[in-house]
Amino acid sequence: MLCKTGNKPFDDPDWIFEIKWDGYRAVADLREDKVRLYSRNGLDFSQKFKKVTRALKLQEHEMVLDGEIVAYDEQGRPNFQWLQRIGDDPDLVLAFQVFDLLWLNGHDTTGLTLLQRKELLKEALVETEIIKYCDHITEKGKDFFAAADETGLEGIIAKSSESLYRENIRSSEWLKIKINKTDEALICGFTEPRGSRKKFGSLILGKYQDGDLVFCGHTGTGFSDRMLDELYEKMAPLIVTGSAFRITPKTNGKATWVKPELVAEIKFTELTKDHIYRHPVFLRLRQDKDPAQINFDAAQEPPKEEPVKKEAPKRKAEKKDVTRKIGKQSVKLTNQDKVYFPDDEVTKGDVIAYYQTISRYILPHLKGRPQSMNRYPNGIKGLSFYQKDAADETPDWIETQKVFSESSDKYINYIICNNKETLAYLNNLGCIELNVWTSRISTADFPDYLVLDLDPSEKNTFGDVIETAQMVRELLDAAGVKSYPKTSGSSGIHVYIPMGAVYTYDQVKDFGHVLMQMVQEKLPDLTTLERSLQKRDKNKIYLDYLQNRRGQTLASVYSLRPRKGAPVSMPLDWDEVKTGLQPTDFNIFNAAERLKARGDLFKPVLGKAPDLLKVLEQFS
Repeated sequence: MLCKTGNKPFDDPDWIFEIKWDGYRAVADLREDKVRLYSRNGLDFSQKFKKVTRALKLQEHEMVLDGEIVAYDEQGRPNFQWLQRIGDDPDLVLAFQVFDLLWLNGHDTTGLTLLQRKELLKEALVETEIIKYCDHITEKGKDFFAAADETGLEGIIAKSSESLYRENIRSSEWLKIKINKTDEALICGFTEPRGSRKKFGSLILGKYQDGDLVFCGHTGTGFSDRMLDELYEKMAPLIVTGSAFRITPKTNGKATWVKPELVAEIKFTELTKDHIYRHPVFLRLRQDKDPAQINFDAAQEPPKEEPVKKEAPKRKAEKKDVTRKIGKQSVKLTNQDKVYFPDDEVTKGDVIAYYQTISRYILPHLKGRPQSMNRYPNGIKGLSFYQKDAADETPDWIETQKVFSESSDKYINYIICNNKETLAYLNNLGCIELNVWTSRISTADFPDYLVLDLDPSEKNTFGDVIETAQMVRELLDAAGVKSYPKTSGSSGIHVYIPMGAVYTYDQVKDFGHVLMQMVQEKLPDLTTLERSLQKRDKNKIYLDYLQNRRGQTLASVYSLRPRKGAPVSMPLDWDEVKTGLQPTDFNIFNAAERLKARGDLFKPVLGKAPDLLKVLEQFS
């Protein structure tokens, strides 16, 4: 059962109030002398949180429990970042806060009221150092919210006392009421307005750390028209030619810099480890604050974290060979328990399940396109090979298309992945990633999009890639061209531009060449057009426009990549292409949930093309 968002705390004798835990929601199934611990998306938590699993074995009753797995920081507060360090810190203080009971000794309890369920839970649950009964208070929501705020908690949960448990329903009978954090930051500049916005787009924020001004993000919300005018009047006399930051940040638009003398109060949800405010909203100017005293305090400087090994999404594994009805076909799936990603314990079955889960999003980007198979039959650490021709034993229900290849002087019989069953067949062959043409068979000489591959060299940081991508966007925005970024799933970023199958490959490639030349001129110390690896400067990002050739393939959007961590090539909003983004942020463990929340951000890539002649005129 899920919560809707509540605007503010309230008092009501017919409601109870619980702590909003900052952890992993989990269900524990203790029936049939087994312990199963899993997320609300069905991912197995039993190995990841072994302390909890072991503690649950001490329970005396057959139960199904709903709760939250929580890690506590040094101040005893729930801390999600600390929870992610599980496995690296065996001494981490961990608890399973149980707040609901769905089954007890052969009886479904979801039809009982919340208070009846919690009364049974309190009697049946054996509390230990790790397994905790999540208590509540009645009626006094406002006081409870204030206490949570003072304690530094994330918020509270309000629940109707009479609510029944309704699985997978986001109900107004359960409300999450979050506590927003506020802070003061220096206004260090502003960006140009867009659309109907007047005066400026967003404020560029900073704070001092050890005497240096540190960039901490932008805020472009919270302004009335009057406030836009008043703020601009105050900033205008402070405009300077250069930024006050020791390292000038890459902003989300063309920046105008100001002396850091104005203090803004903002509200935000959290401060990232890179000192960037998440979801900042402007509240007011603070004239009572000394700009020189706007420093990060110790509490705002998170500890450095080591990379965390992700546990695989374990499910009832399909051992050996199975035949499953997928779409309109019965598909034989072999060796489902074979490990494909050894460091992450991801199996062949997990890979097939991932692609089936996200098939509605990836198939529009695969349909009608020749597929070059990059096969890993023994996982990412085994031998791999490319295969373009469909094998003789390819089922006749799979669409194939013969295409003449001038380079090999023969016809290649490509597989075309148009449906879920073909997708499963390809995955079963060991196709961990899916590589497709940029054009469809029906318009084979006219690509649907232009691909710009920003490929870092060994001495580049991902921050360098982000800076380069933002320059690509700046040039395209100036010419009125929509562009769409995605992580490569490896170390780079891809930028796509719709071409609508109206230009030839040569026209598209030549346009990409012009654009990359402009980027290289803007960033000569950071980028290069040198194709040869031997000649290429190892400190420069290669601006690769040569992917735009007939027969060239690139890992599809939403494709897994055969690398440690099981990363996914994920579309981004341009607002996400900023400091703090990492190429490994999206993977088999979280991609489906993001897609469910955000939808297909890459759908416009299959849309209409810009007028390239007009764009080139803009460039000139």
